[in-house]
Amino acid sequence: MMKKKAFSYGMSLALAGGLFLAGCSSSTGSTNDTKESSGDKTVVKMMHLWPEGSSNAQYTIVDDIINAYETEHPDVDIQTEILGNEQYKEKIKVLSASNELPDVGITWAAGYMKPFVNGKMFAPLDDIAKEENFVAGTLDAFSVDGKPYAVPLELNITPVYYNKEIFKKYNLEVPKTYDEFLNVVKTLSDNKVTPITLGNKDRWTGSMWYMYLADRIGGPEALNNAINRSGSFEDPTLVQAAEEIEKLVKMGAFVKGYNGLSNDEAKGYFMNEQAAMYLMATWELPNYTTTPDVSQEFKDKVGYFKFPTYEGGKGDIDSYVGGPGVGLFVSEQSKVKDEAKKFVSYLVEEWGKRSVVDAGVIPATVVDTSNGELHPMYIDILNDLGNATNLTLYADVQMSASVADVHLNQIQALFGGQTTPEEFAKTQEEALAAEK
Repeated sequence: MMKKKAFSYGMSLALAGGLFLAGCSSSTGSTNDTKESSGDKTVVKMMHLWPEGSSNAQYTIVDDIINAYETEHPDVDIQTEILGNEQYKEKIKVLSASNELPDVGITWAAGYMKPFVNGKMFAPLDDIAKEENFVAGTLDAFSVDGKPYAVPLELNITPVYYNKEIFKKYNLEVPKTYDEFLNVVKTLSDNKVTPITLGNKDRWTGSMWYMYLADRIGGPEALNNAINRSGSFEDPTLVQAAEEIEKLVKMGAFVKGYNGLSNDEAKGYFMNEQAAMYLMATWELPNYTTTPDVSQEFKDKVGYFKFPTYEGGKGDIDSYVGGPGVGLFVSEQSKVKDEAKKFVSYLVEEWGKRSVVDAGVIPATVVDTSNGELHPMYIDILNDLGNATNLTLYADVQMSASVADVHLNQIQALFGGQTTPEEFAKTQEEALAAEK
């Protein structure tokens, strides 16, 4: 069981942007009528973002759960429309504008979700979402004024994956302090080995490096306070975090051309053993544990470590960049709201039982690690979650869309040497202050 912790609603990545690849869309026909004329069944319309091609494991789990639910409830017909990530986000915008949301759909937390709640589009789910069933704090991210309006499916933290064979070749130890980490970077760079792969064309990837440095130097409150406006983005510790990014860039820490590489392109450097380290969330774990398409020889070489502590900094090593992934909402306007809630409750419970083993996805529900089915790396990650002191939530779900865009553009500019640490902080402070 995870101990109670605070979620720092600070900088974030486009959670979904890195979580699932956009894929071709498919759908089974749907209507939002209470009854289908054929068979007189109750129809529940669901939209999700796991196409069979690009997210096969998640697609299969949901499909199996739907089939099981329909078997147990023969008077219910769950009709799905399945879109890739970006298509899903665009269609939800269109449907919300015309007040035609599906009965059940996918949402992200906090700032992304809040306009839907304020517009009375999402039904409150306090009658089915019980806090004791979820990892502490995860339900909070999907709550407004203390009431949940979606139930979380996933939870992620972001470690640094590393190639154990490359480290061994150059007599490198896993770094626990930032000075040790810089020594790892320098040693690899001196030996013409790419220390870190990074696909900063997507911007949120670089944001995570900045977020960790901000946390380790200023503690989680510094970034959190800058965003919630009880503090400033020009806090000296936040400027210092930007200076450390600048230092890493000058050291040659990152793969060449990183600002022009997508995350998927950059990931290839780590998967092909052309880079020693890769900072990414735990949705990557299947590639290092269970995915059959990845060789066991490579999997055996991969380990991970916690982002190191910073000498004199206020953050600790058990504080993570991470947080809940997607959750399920029920439309407030649904004509089959009660049945939709029953289905959501069933799906979340079954997802929690299957997601780690079958899809390599860490659920937001509490996981029993004693059943012997889990890969050791998953057990380690789940135990780390249990000892976490803080989770700093990825940023753009906390910021408004316009401010998040400023942040992400500034991240890219900082990594590209097109802005100074001071200007980086000033520009974001001005964007945040303008919205106050």
